[in-house]
Amino acid sequence: MGTAEERPGPERDEARQVGDDFEIRIKGRVSQAFRSAFAELTVTVSPPETVLQGARLDQAALYGILDRIQALGLELVEVRRLPEGRGPDAAPEPHGPA
Repeated sequence: MGTAEERPGPERDEARQVGDDFEIRIKGRVSQAFRSAFAELTVTVSPPETVLQGARLDQAALYGILDRIQALGLELVEVRRLPEGRGPDAAPEPHGPA
């Protein structure tokens, strides 16, 4: 039996379960039919791209989304991790000077 340092504690297990917020950009406008394939994501059209945003995605979920993009024949433009607090569930930023 290992020491407490070798065993993953609740903090480590929790860190593995919580993912990051990601933004995925696809070339062109994605039709409503294609958008339904990404129901767990926030989808916005920002010509000339479609932007998919996902909150708390782990690596398995991210790779699954990338596999769907490829299977649908969509052109991937960019994948990036969003800074903490900037994902689709983040509060809107205030407008104007502080």
